[in-house]
Amino acid sequence: MLPPLPQLRELVSLAAREELMPLFADVIRHIKHDGSVVTEADVAMQQRLKFDLARHWPEYDFLGEEMPGHEHEQLTTDPGKGLWCVDPLDGTSNFATGIPYFAVSLALIIEGRQEIGLVYDPVRDECFMARRGQGARLNDMTLGAYEPPLPGALSRCMATVDFKRLEAPLAAQLGAFPPYGSQRNFGASSLEWCWLADGRFHLYLHGGQKLWDYAAGSLILAEAGGMAATLAGEKIFSYGLEPRSVVAAASPALYKEWKTWIDENWKSP
Repeated sequence: MLPPLPQLRELVSLAAREELMPLFADVIRHIKHDGSVVTEADVAMQQRLKFDLARHWPEYDFLGEEMPGHEHEQLTTDPGKGLWCVDPLDGTSNFATGIPYFAVSLALIIEGRQEIGLVYDPVRDECFMARRGQGARLNDMTLGAYEPPLPGALSRCMATVDFKRLEAPLAAQLGAFPPYGSQRNFGASSLEWCWLADGRFHLYLHGGQKLWDYAAGSLILAEAGGMAATLAGEKIFSYGLEPRSVVAAASPALYKEWKTWIDENWKSP
């Protein structure tokens, strides 16, 4: 039997209130080998979740973003083993500088596929949740696919685009001839997936996400009725550590229009 979503929600939200929020914008920062920021809050939250999840569901392994790389590799060699995939603090740079856009992301992967996705925003007390085949929710509200008002709606859409990870030709084309109405990038991938699922964004483009960036959020979007693939047209989820590009939209109709524009203006190598 899979863990109940209400119990997971309470576990994650309590941990975030106790481990993250007291340190918000008042943390000690360190630079990891890849140049990204890690704080004492990341580490404390990861340790807390590892302990709490093992206490309730000891049958599942635990993979956290802040674990050493060799442990990531060991944990992703056997897709048959149940695994929690956790980003304890997605949006660390925002968190460390006082920008209120960050989240905790947690996915349960069994036999190489996502079964549960949960993303919690402690600033807004918003918990996005999904179980495979059972739809998606924001707190107690069901999420449904955003429907564009008319064909050709791309020009009226809000897009979230991570330019720094895109190849230069595509980034330049988007900068010079954007097909959407407006663009943002707030710096927390898991939460961007969820805002897309809720229709706050309509289009999404990212050049490379790790497993813990998309494992929960992509399930939530799919269960809400959205659609996503890589730039090459492959499915997003892959039980491994290689970064995955993302082209996504809040509905299949918008996805088709968005992907068509990208394919016409840039070809993947």
